[in-house]
Amino acid sequence: MWLTNSSIGRKLVMSITGAALILFVTFHVLMNAVALISPASYNAICAFLGANWYALVASMGLAVLFIIHIIYALWLTLQNRRARGHARYAVSARQPQVEWSSKNMLVLGIVVLAFLAVHLIQFWAKMQLTELLHSNAATIDGIEAAPQAGTLFIQEAFSCIWTPVIYIIGFVALWFHMTHGFWSMFQTAGWNNDIWISRLKTIGCWWASIVVGLFIIQAVVFTINAGNKTYSECPELKAQYTEYAQEYNAELNGASETDAVIPANPVCPEQCDQCKHAQ
Repeated sequence: MWLTNSSIGRKLVMSITGAALILFVTFHVLMNAVALISPASYNAICAFLGANWYALVASMGLAVLFIIHIIYALWLTLQNRRARGHARYAVSARQPQVEWSSKNMLVLGIVVLAFLAVHLIQFWAKMQLTELLHSNAATIDGIEAAPQAGTLFIQEAFSCIWTPVIYIIGFVALWFHMTHGFWSMFQTAGWNNDIWISRLKTIGCWWASIVVGLFIIQAVVFTINAGNKTYSECPELKAQYTEYAQEYNAELNGASETDAVIPANPVCPEQCDQCKHAQ
């Protein structure tokens, strides 16, 4: 098959999956921005997404894109190493930073992947996965945290001093990865003349800078707010947490009652005349 047997085909797959992931990252930073403006609205978005079928389809599609992107990245890296042979050990002059990104895309990708693993453990595993598995809600700062209570999980994550450090390192790696990946995917599609490559590099640099800059600002604000207990002591948010916890517990209890086994021969506790006659 052309998409797997040829170098151009594999690069095209990398470009398509990379473009989809860039769009997701852009959506994610805009969704996080809502938490800065209106934390209650952010929780409402988390409740709207949750473990509903459309959110699950999107999550599975995103996971497939990530896996394909990673597999093809490793595939192309090994192919390039075999093609260069011993020539890759030759000393060459350093080129501008975009070229540095090109030479280190695999390393940058591994850093981003490690950061993603931390992010999934701190948020996805405690929100969508918890709701999907019908697990009991966690308790954060003495408050029952239903999976919809996104700002409570921000409170928990960014109360740890190492969280913003890891996130900022991940964001820097993401910036280098995006700046190169953005124009590279257009080059693969055929936009490889000198005029357009220069323009695309500029657009990619600005896009990545805005996205990553917003991510870093959010990490700093989340850390400050978590230190001030903003998300756990706000009366409006606490009322929202209580409502979400009640709804979630009702769903859990409803599932438990549905799964309960009804006794084959129920015993009437009052032993009424009808039961005695039946016996």
